[in-house]
Amino acid sequence: MVQAYILIQTEVGKASAVAEVISKIQGVLQAEDVTGPYDVIVRAEAGTVDELGRMVVAKVQQVEGITRTLTCPVVHL
Repeated sequence: MVQAYILIQTEVGKASAVAEVISKIQGVLQAEDVTGPYDVIVRAEAGTVDELGRMVVAKVQQVEGITRTLTCPVVHL
């Protein structure tokens, strides 16, 4: 399994709604609204890097209120 953190910027006032919708997407382990330069941080997993990329593009980025995402894959060194 490949895991990643997805850092999300949202429109003003949309962080809670975005986190709630994203938390219901298959493969999302956790979605929290936070303070700082990003509004929502998501931990997600998929079988491969390609599947993870498809989930981000086809599902996460389609959520209304999102303005930008940054996907950070977890590595085990």
